[in-house]
Amino acid sequence: MTSVSDSGAPGCGSGGPGGDGSDGSEPGTVRPGGRTARVREAVLRAAGDALAEHGFDGLDLADVARRAEVGKTTVYRRWSHPAGLVADLLSDMAEQSVPRADTGSVAEDLRANARLVVSTLTDARQGAVFAAVIAAATCDLRTAEALHRFYAVRIGEWSGCVEAAVERGELPAGTDPGEVVAAVSAPLYYRLLASGAPLDEAAADRAAEAAVAAARAGVFVR
Repeated sequence: MTSVSDSGAPGCGSGGPGGDGSDGSEPGTVRPGGRTARVREAVLRAAGDALAEHGFDGLDLADVARRAEVGKTTVYRRWSHPAGLVADLLSDMAEQSVPRADTGSVAEDLRANARLVVSTLTDARQGAVFAAVIAAATCDLRTAEALHRFYAVRIGEWSGCVEAAVERGELPAGTDPGEVVAAVSAPLYYRLLASGAPLDEAAADRAAEAAVAAARAGVFVR
């Protein structure tokens, strides 16, 4: 079996010039610096469109530059590799994502989280982007690391719901917030990637209810 390297593996596209990541930059660390926020926004929007249409293998920096109506040199210099562009896109998506709910009930908060996951994964554009990134992460280490950072940010955001529930006495002391939040979304991603079962509000509500029941039973106590 061929091993996975930083620059990808068979089946992962190089994305055109600069695709070998020879500048040593890590994904998401090369930012537009003095360029305007408008340019970065245009490039990331174009990258998302390209991912949704063609997947990671079809993510070409020159095509992204054309779509964004910016110079190719700007894209190559600032992002250098498709994985770096994906990392920046994920970082922006994490920053722009809906903040956690605060209803005063852990069951309602986690139901909101589950429904948000479903609405994202079933969205025509966002769902396609996530599917492309997840597929790429299986054979490109830097994309996988960017995806891990994205979910760490989102789980960290929603962990506050669980922490508040512990303080209110809804959940046992010592409950691991991150594990509870991950348990909400795990069955939903299973439906997306493995079973093909419907992703709808009913599935979201069941996932949240199961996670809350397990948390109340002490399953996630550290």
